[in-house]
Amino acid sequence: MSVIRDEGQKKDLLLRLRRVEGQLRGIQGMIESNVDCEQITQQLSAARRALDKAFFNVLACAIQASPDKAAAATKTGTEERL
Repeated sequence: MSVIRDEGQKKDLLLRLRRVEGQLRGIQGMIESNVDCEQITQQLSAARRALDKAFFNVLACAIQASPDKAAAATKTGTEERL
C-alpha cells in the first residue's frame, strides 16, 4: 500500500480538499437560496474539476509506488499483483 509521504504534496492536497469542501457548502447555500441553475452548474463544474485534480494527484502517487512494489517483489522472488 502506498501513502503520500511528501509533506508539501500532502499539504497541497488537503488544502485543495478543504477548498472543495467550502465550494460544496456554498453550492448547498445557493440551492437553498433558489439561485439560478446555470450558476449552480458552473460552481458544480468548478468543484468537480478540483476533485478531479486531487484524484489524479493521488493516482500519480499510487502509480509512482508501483515500480517500488515491482522491485521489491523481484528482489524477494515473488510476484505481486499491482
